[in-house]
Amino acid sequence: MKEAVHISGLASAGPDLQELLGMAARGDQDAFAQVYEAVCGPVLGLVRSVLRDPAQSEEVAQEVLVEVWRTAPRFQAARGSAMNWVLTLAHHRAVDRVRSVEATTAREHKAALLDRTPAFDEVTEQVESRLEREQVRRCMRTLSELQRESVTLAYYRGLTYREVGELLAVPLGTIKTRLRDGLIRLRDCLGVSA
Repeated sequence: MKEAVHISGLASAGPDLQELLGMAARGDQDAFAQVYEAVCGPVLGLVRSVLRDPAQSEEVAQEVLVEVWRTAPRFQAARGSAMNWVLTLAHHRAVDRVRSVEATTAREHKAALLDRTPAFDEVTEQVESRLEREQVRRCMRTLSELQRESVTLAYYRGLTYREVGELLAVPLGTIKTRLRDGLIRLRDCLGVSA
């Protein structure tokens, strides 16, 4: 078997990262301090390579180290090394931040586009209303005098059919027929489908 190569040339006398993580999982703050010292550089380097922004990288690295402290009991040595577990957490957190920033940017872009779109065009609305009124007036002129009089009293003055009949001294059935025929002609003239 090959011996582990240590940068300082001397093997460390203390527990390895995996053991320290296990001790931190049981609440040992001193062990976590050693874990922190061992992984903070690689975590920051990985996060910075994903995010590129130094300030956000430091913030995400801090979040990762807090997550390591909180989730240390979930570490399973059988699934990989302690350093790989920590760096996987760091990578996931950095990618989540990138996605979050992209989603925020997309939402802000959409909101900016909506702010530029006028909610209501008053001039267009007035022109359309005027054109509709003129079309109704033109169609009203196509009615017979009796139909136009009945429709005007019922729909513009707000009289009931009975009141229109009394005012014109015409039976109620006749008023209903005039109004029905007049409304049918208006509908056809205006191009409204039933």
